[in-house]
This record gives sequence, structure tokens and C-alpha cells, in this order.
Amino acid sequence: MSNRQKFLDEFPVLVEELTAVLEGYGMPKEAIEWYQRSLNYNTPGGKLNRGLSVVDTYAILKGYKSVDDLAAEEYKKVALLGWCIELLQAYFLVADDMMDKSITRRGQPCWYRVDNVNDIAINDAFMLEAAIYVLLKKHFKQDSYYVDLLELFHDVTFQTELGQLLDLITAPEDHVDLSKFSLAKHSFIVIFKTAYYSFYLPVALAMFAAGINNEKDLKQAQDVLIPLGEYFQIQDDYLDCFGTPEQIGKIGTDIQDNKCSWIVNKALQLANAEQRKILDENYGRKDAACEEKCKVIFNDLAIEKHYKEYEEKVAEDLKAMIANIDESRGFKKEVLTAFLEKVYKRTK
Repeated sequence: MSNRQKFLDEFPVLVEELTAVLEGYGMPKEAIEWYQRSLNYNTPGGKLNRGLSVVDTYAILKGYKSVDDLAAEEYKKVALLGWCIELLQAYFLVADDMMDKSITRRGQPCWYRVDNVNDIAINDAFMLEAAIYVLLKKHFKQDSYYVDLLELFHDVTFQTELGQLLDLITAPEDHVDLSKFSLAKHSFIVIFKTAYYSFYLPVALAMFAAGINNEKDLKQAQDVLIPLGEYFQIQDDYLDCFGTPEQIGKIGTDIQDNKCSWIVNKALQLANAEQRKILDENYGRKDAACEEKCKVIFNDLAIEKHYKEYEEKVAEDLKAMIANIDESRGFKKEVLTAFLEKVYKRTK
């Protein structure tokens, strides 16, 4: 059985546990069924990279050859932490899709666009987040690191929301103002909106579960994982503009959607007055001809070359940082190398 399938098989059990909580409160059948449908529609449909990373990282830290070496109860507990990140992701996405007025998510209509859901999706998003704390209390309250888990989820949730706030006020889809953009703002947005919960959170959860909780080790992990998460998002920005639909599984929309991407910020840094004027007039317009004019500027400024230079430098820096990791307290370089290998030069 694949690691992904093994992980997926744990999800129905969590839905049953959450159902039992609602039944305990005396919730009527139609409300319970609504919550079950929201959980199943919004949580297990993605790539599950974040959740799977918790299990993979834990196995490395404990010295197992593979995830299959974990005892059944041990696996369930670590997989539960992985599913808590997937619930956090589901909460963010349900809310994000409403803010962005998105149409589809993971190949199906966004939850708020499903028949009869509409604005109830706001409350459903809250309930997806609340499920994390119900499950943590049930499974981890007796553990010495329970408060560490709670604080970590609360901190990372707030960090992600800070990143989302800056993104929303810097680049609203309906009002284009490139003077608000900068590489520094882009860096803050992607670190807070993506890197903390997608890269640092899975590793920190696995570290606590494996008994590695020294502040120095958590900092060692964070110092590599945050720039790695930033690199991952910059790759996404690059692929949206320069990747093919076959590669990335969709048609890139960042230019028309007025996204504060690395590509446009790098172009703004390099552009002369005439090029800047063209970008001001054409970026963020729902128009294929305007989009093409922006792409011409990006090509003229050799943005692709600048991206490749950035990619090589960041990979070199991260490899050097990983080489200097102190493993004396139980943390392992292999955790960080595994993340870098997944991300470096990915094409989708």
C-alpha cells in the first residue's frame, strides 16, 4: 500500500470521531450530515503533501527505514497530526476561495458554490479549524508536548493570516496599483502565507512527537525551512508565467489576476520608465492582449534568466546551511535534505 493510501485510510476514522462529538452535543441528524459532507468535500482532496510530510519526517527522526516500520498506534497518532494540518489547509482554502471569488478548487466547485452552501461556508471554515483542537485534545492531552502542539498551531495560523492580510491589501483583484508592490513585500507575504504552515509546521509537529523539542533544533529547522518555503512559492510564480499547462495542470492566471508575484516584482525592479508604463497599463487586466504585453516585457528583461540565477543561489545557500546542522541533540539533516530534493528544480 502506498504511503498516501495508508494516510488516506485514517481520515474516515477522524470523521467518525468528530461525528461522535456532535452526537454527544445532541446535534440533529441534518447538521451532523452537513458537517460530515464539509469535512469530506474540503479536506482529503489535495496532494496531501503537508500531512504526509509529518509522517515522513517522524520516520526519519526516529530512525525507521520506512513509514511501514511504525507500530500501528504510533502511526495513527502521527498521521492524526498530519490530518490536523490538512484540516488547517481546508479551513484556509474555504475562506480564501470566498475572498477571491474563485470558481473551482481541486477540480470541483469551491465549497461556497456548492448548491445551498453559499455563506454557510464561512461557518464551515470555522468548524474545519475547530476540529483540529477537538482532535488534539482527545489524542494528545496526556502528552508532555500537548501545549507545544496547541501553541504551534495557533502561532502558525496567525502568521498565515498575517500573510493573507498583506496579500489582500497589496494586490486586490479589482484595483491595480503596482506602486504597492515590492520584492520585500512579496517576501513577507510568501513567508507568512505559505512557508510557515507548509514547510515549518509539518517538521515542527514531527519533532515534538519524536521528542526533539530543544529551541536550538527548532530554530535550525526553521532557518532552512522558511527560505525553502519562500523558494517553493517563487517557483510557483515562475511556473505560472513560464510553465506549460501540461506541466502545471492549469493555465497560469497570475498576470490577469493582479497577483503580487515574484515575476512582476523582479520586472518592476529592473524596468526602465517605458517598460514600467506598459506594466502599469496592462498588468492585472482581464485581457489576453494585455497579458501578452506583460510577457513581452518579462522576456525583454530576461526574467527567466534572473529566476534561474536565484534558484541556483538559494539551493547553494540551503545546502551549505544543511551541511552545518548540529545533529548532537537528535535532529537530523536528512529531514531538510528530503524537503530540498522534493522542491529543487521541480517542474509542476
